[in-house]
Amino acid sequence: MDVGEYDTIDSLRAKHADLEAKLQAEMRRPIPDEVAMSEIKRLKLRVKDQISQLESA
Repeated sequence: MDVGEYDTIDSLRAKHADLEAKLQAEMRRPIPDEVAMSEIKRLKLRVKDQISQLESA
């Protein structure tokens, strides 16, 4: 892996952490938006898959 790939992985990890924070904030709402939560979870999974692909390359 070169430096650019490490930067990309770090960026994706930061995005994943941001999505997790958004998910936690949504879950703390009195009435969480299930559609928003599903979208956040879908995005988190996509980011996690991208990280895995880069790490295994």
